[in-house]
Amino acid sequence: MKWPLLLAPLLLGAAPKPDAAAILKDAPPEAWAPIPAQDLLVMTVAGQRVTIWLARDLAPVHVRNIETIARAGWWADATIYRVQDNYVTQWGDATEKKPPAAGISVRPPAEYEWPWAKPARANPYRDAYAARTGFTASGWAVAGDGKRQWLPHCYGAVGVARDLAPDTGTGGDLYTVIGHAPRHLDRNIALVGRVIEGMAALSSLPRGGGALGVYERAEQRVPITKVALAADLPEGERPRFAYLRPTAPAFGAYLEVRANRQPPFFTVPAEAADLCNLPVPVRAG
Repeated sequence: MKWPLLLAPLLLGAAPKPDAAAILKDAPPEAWAPIPAQDLLVMTVAGQRVTIWLARDLAPVHVRNIETIARAGWWADATIYRVQDNYVTQWGDATEKKPPAAGISVRPPAEYEWPWAKPARANPYRDAYAARTGFTASGWAVAGDGKRQWLPHCYGAVGVARDLAPDTGTGGDLYTVIGHAPRHLDRNIALVGRVIEGMAALSSLPRGGGALGVYERAEQRVPITKVALAADLPEGERPRFAYLRPTAPAFGAYLEVRANRQPPFFTVPAEAADLCNLPVPVRAG
């Protein structure tokens, strides 16, 4: 029988540490910070609500574009037109012929990276793609090298589709990562947020059969029936979310148990964690 080996730490009297779920459950109210309604983009996809948390302070021009595009109703006929297995789901104007929404910046700056800023909490575990990683006070995981800093392409990250450089994309066409984190895209495309609700509606769609996962027939495209900023919705329809403050003691405990999983199942601590395996916890309410 295998259970005596798995339970050995318990039988020897070692007190197990709480797991991540227990840490988050016991985190006091002051450990959580509300996400402003103006930073939540809400979409309806196949009858399911998808909520995107926008990284306003890290990609301000692209986020302002997204606000303008949403309020202009430009996405009224938007569709999901690309689903590439283990890579991305992409949506917007499949025809690539629609004029840009009025009032946007049609040539935003390359908001791919910015000067190094010390994170509110450093990540104590090594990352394969960046020498220094951590978390901003506003709840974003960041990677860097001590000179520059950037957002990482983790599962659920939302980026701006673009043509070849120097094009940076307007925000009219967006994608989210639905597979293994493609960190080679870091610093090459503007990331503008993260899906925090309804990820299954984007990740479980049929894969496209064309090049790069593009749907080959128009009838395969998935309509996006509604897009709005939460701040523009009636009070009773607004989603509400909060993130665990990286400066809270509970956040440090959370990082430790994410990097070093606990007995009885785990018997060898990893003592390492890819930044994308340390998502900033978000809860509804």
